[in-house]
Amino acid sequence: MNNKRPPDVCCPPKPALQVRPLLTPIQAGGLAAVFKVLANDTRLRLLHAVVRAGEICVTDLAAAVGMKPQAVSNQLQRLSDLGILACRRDGKSINYRIVDLCVMALLDQALCLMEEASVRGTITERAATCGEE
Repeated sequence: MNNKRPPDVCCPPKPALQVRPLLTPIQAGGLAAVFKVLANDTRLRLLHAVVRAGEICVTDLAAAVGMKPQAVSNQLQRLSDLGILACRRDGKSINYRIVDLCVMALLDQALCLMEEASVRGTITERAATCGEE
């Protein structure tokens, strides 16, 4: 049986979130770890640049985001460790690409949330008043 999914499919069909069992503490911890890695403005910019390029070498990626290649490599390693990115060597350069399409959908959804929040009122205003009664 072939367990590989087509390259353009994010995830195999799953039950709706509302009917799935409540997250276990271990699942919640794993999810929090994923969000911690993604909750970094530099890594989010790098991910978006990789999504836009399809595949990009570290040098070009560093130029695109205005960082040094070594700093970019360090951030890309965190994303690779999660299985979000893969790399391949091409001579002296290393090219990165997204291998987990779910992260592209998540990034797209997060941008949608941010844009909708800004339509209703600025995110900074909402954050400043959060928790105030």
